[in-house]
Amino acid sequence: MRLDIITLFPGMFAGPLTESIIARAQKRGLVDLRLVDLRQFATDARGTVDDRPFGGGAGMVLKPEPLCAAVESVRTPQARVLLMTPQGAPFRQRAAERLSRLPHLILVCGHYEGVDERFRQALVDEEISLGDFVLTNGSLPAMLVADAVIRLLPGALGSPESAVGESFGADGLLEYPQYTRPEEFRGMRVPEVLLSGDHGRIAGWRQEQQVWRTMGRRPDLLTEAQE
Repeated sequence: MRLDIITLFPGMFAGPLTESIIARAQKRGLVDLRLVDLRQFATDARGTVDDRPFGGGAGMVLKPEPLCAAVESVRTPQARVLLMTPQGAPFRQRAAERLSRLPHLILVCGHYEGVDERFRQALVDEEISLGDFVLTNGSLPAMLVADAVIRLLPGALGSPESAVGESFGADGLLEYPQYTRPEEFRGMRVPEVLLSGDHGRIAGWRQEQQVWRTMGRRPDLLTEAQE
């Protein structure tokens, strides 16, 4: 997969994109990840990429010229352009799975009061939101989307089974409780079924725990699974 991220703040990505699973995926050639500095596509010597909104109002709006130029400099026929914005569709695990199967993603990080609407109409294929809250800019959401997608690429995780049974997986439920050694800690013991060696009982217990945990913490997911 090729993944381009267009941002005003490429320095923000240095840590998240050079550690852990994302770093290993890049070293293994599973993802070609590139940062694109939006300011390099400004049309004046001052590097201006924003201006006051028509009609008045607070803040600044990202101009369409540098945005379009930046996307078009990296866009391929297979690319899907994603705009990070609080106005977008909520990002879910199923979206991450769908995007992980595409050959080329371009993530555009919004900033200030947003982007000129004409850029969205001209080049954006999809708008993504991480939730009903507002951040300083779209760089952090882009990092999270990149992480969620890259870890699903074949070979990115240590074991292909690592993603099986995770929260928000195929069944839409939260993950079951996990335990490791020691068997007893501060008076709390590992459930006996997990020590039984009976894989059928363990699978049944885990499925039951997924339902109970989802019912207690995210009942909305159960409703969605039934629809």
